[in-house]
Amino acid sequence: MKNQESRSSSCAACKALKRRCTPNCQFAPYFRSDETKKFAKVHKVFGASNFSKILNEVAEEQREDAVNSLVYEAEVRLRDPIYGCIGAIASLEKKMVELEHDLMLARARLAFCVNQPSSFLNEHGNMAPCVQDIPVSSGMVEAFNQNSFYFDQFSHLPFL
Repeated sequence: MKNQESRSSSCAACKALKRRCTPNCQFAPYFRSDETKKFAKVHKVFGASNFSKILNEVAEEQREDAVNSLVYEAEVRLRDPIYGCIGAIASLEKKMVELEHDLMLARARLAFCVNQPSSFLNEHGNMAPCVQDIPVSSGMVEAFNQNSFYFDQFSHLPFL
């Protein structure tokens, strides 16, 4: 928790709510006077009263983490009012699946090159730049055909 005595002006929450900031202000440790936009986002999504109730339910040593989490949730909810954080998580999961697919393709192409005679090596013994011409259906990748791959296959996975 930040030192409340060192502040010289009202916290961002008290400025936004147009009230006098007291020495025992619940919001002051988390919203400095120059963080008015940060509090405005939280206030718009949760409301000051609900935010205060949430803070009261959280243990003192976990409040800063809770505030950071709620600020992030508010920012994401303002960007994506329908899905919020779940939309961000789903987007990241989809990107992860795409990257895993790309990694598997790269590994399959590499395995194909390693198992081929030295015709893929140039005069310096390095791999020739024809790797992109290697057929994708070289064994283990056939089951992972890009045309039959959909994100819906993972819709049963729980969101955390």
